[in-house]
Amino acid sequence: MMDEAIKIEPVDSVEPPARARVEPEAALESQAEGFARKRDYLAGFLAEEKPAAPVGGAGGALQSSVIDALKTIYDPEIPVDIYELGLIYDVAATEDGDVVVTMTLTTPHCPVAESMPGEVEMRVLSVPGVRDAEVKLVWEPAWDPSKMSDEARLELGML
Repeated sequence: MMDEAIKIEPVDSVEPPARARVEPEAALESQAEGFARKRDYLAGFLAEEKPAAPVGGAGGALQSSVIDALKTIYDPEIPVDIYELGLIYDVAATEDGDVVVTMTLTTPHCPVAESMPGEVEMRVLSVPGVRDAEVKLVWEPAWDPSKMSDEARLELGML
């Protein structure tokens, strides 16, 4: 066996892999060929009927539904939902049902820094009409209490 040296090449960044998407037509073709989708642990989320034509864009019904879903996720240390707390910077929805949520956390050392973006993605994917969801976790601009809504301030006794 010949010993080969391992070569290490430093890089500045790596392009993220492409996100897999299954178009409805491709799903029908694969079922016709005998490849049916297996049920998984998300069966409860997938059981809901999704609308045929989601209404995307700013102020659209899909964006509003996603925001309503985000309002059901609470910060574990503060008894206020993450939307009213000001952790959600942007919710962008397209006509095709693709949603991008730009969010932050109260601090990079937050105990849920690893799990919160995944929970947000799962909750957004559970909204009828959403085909794909991506969560972008950003640290600029940094979160501060001025980003909270009046409802959140009232809940925390800051008004």
